[in-house]
Amino acid sequence: MDNLYKALADKTRRKILELLKKSDMTVNEIGKHFPISGASLSHHLDILKRARLVISEREGQYIRYSLNVSVFEDIMKNIINLLQK
Repeated sequence: MDNLYKALADKTRRKILELLKKSDMTVNEIGKHFPISGASLSHHLDILKRARLVISEREGQYIRYSLNVSVFEDIMKNIINLLQK
């Protein structure tokens, strides 16, 4: 759960999630939306992957990133349970 909070605490990572909500993207496609280095972007994506919010899949020489929808469903269930208590 700590990885999840750490991932969601950062504005850049939240923006990445918003982008991936619209469509799956490669790191180059994501990078066009940020004024940061490729290394920094890779670090943000690694944190999102460790929190299981993002899934990566190799397509030839590229890696395509997408949202892990099942984790978002679990998060929403947990939030609803907390609110009902």
